[in-house]
Amino acid sequence: MKKKLSVSQLLKQYMMLIVLVAIIVLGTILTKGILIKPMNVSNLINQNAYIVILAVGMLMCILTGGNVDLAVGSIVALIGAFAGTFIITWGWNAYLSVLLCLVLGILIGVWQGFWIAYVRIPAFIVTLSGQLVFRGLTLMILQGLTISPFPDSYMLLTTGFIGTADTRKTICMVVGIIIALIYIGLQISNRINRKRKGYELESMVSTVLRSVIIAAAVIWLFYTLSRYRGIPTVLITLAIVLLVYSFITSKTVMGRHLYAIGGNEKAAKLSGVNTNRMLFLAYVNMAFLAAVAGITFSARLNGASPQAGQSFELDANHGRAEQRHVHPGHLPGRAAGRQGPGSAGGRRLRRDLQAEGADPLPVPHPQEKVSASQRPPAGEAAFPGKDKFSQKRY
Repeated sequence: MKKKLSVSQLLKQYMMLIVLVAIIVLGTILTKGILIKPMNVSNLINQNAYIVILAVGMLMCILTGGNVDLAVGSIVALIGAFAGTFIITWGWNAYLSVLLCLVLGILIGVWQGFWIAYVRIPAFIVTLSGQLVFRGLTLMILQGLTISPFPDSYMLLTTGFIGTADTRKTICMVVGIIIALIYIGLQISNRINRKRKGYELESMVSTVLRSVIIAAAVIWLFYTLSRYRGIPTVLITLAIVLLVYSFITSKTVMGRHLYAIGGNEKAAKLSGVNTNRMLFLAYVNMAFLAAVAGITFSARLNGASPQAGQSFELDANHGRAEQRHVHPGHLPGRAAGRQGPGSAGGRRLRRDLQAEGADPLPVPHPQEKVSASQRPPAGEAAFPGKDKFSQKRY
């Protein structure tokens, strides 16, 4: 029997979206429009990318029965330390190093998944111990110091932009319109399928209104990005992660099994679900995505820091970033570190900031700070006997 969704059901279904819109509107008013300026929108995407990646992986763990992975922050730091050592200290190829970091992330997941799924040690205990172990390994690898900078080939993987000054507007608008049309097409197809199967349907007005609002928001987002530097490469990474895992959780046997385990693990096992394997894969996947987040975050900082990843497990569980204004003075690496205010890049950055109406004074990212105790005395190498690396360590 076909039913129409009531207004209360629609409000319940879209309450988070309504609250998000309200927050954006309020933030825009309180910041006098700074929140939605092109530069700030681009910065927010780059700043929060790692949280979205971690939140997707944490979803898989939560689906297995409310479990979480407390080690993700330490894994992010450890993978960043590996990347910094491979690329900066040892001079390895950036792309080979990224591939190796992803493999190491999978191995970390295999280690934790084995104890959780097959030995049946509670996930809380395994991941809490992993948090301490991986943080200690990070400190050992980096010897308590921050190493920087990464080469351009590594930075462009997650901090670059698609297109040039001449083509970025066209690329952004074409991509935005295509995505909006695809979304509308999927909504129409989904409604037709639900109607054919006799499922509950929301009113046509609600479907059309939602589709138009979201399509308009997508086009506005890409238009806004076109007014700054174009589409961030990390946005491509986020789109791939979200699309792949949305398909896995909703359209595959593995996704249905994860939901079944979260509902009732014993019943799922009696129904033929290999619960141990599903639990194992959930934590392997979490570590893999933590490795992706580690690469993204280290590129954004333009360095490998032993303090990276602090409290990331809380950000991933909440699935949201800190709601704070980000102006380009917070940009790490190239903007705030490698290009000083007296350099050509620094002067160009200040002109961009003034054109956007933002405060051009540089404010370093909290995790980019290196205490004086970590810096070697003037004229001395950071590591005696390793002078060829001393110029690359703070």
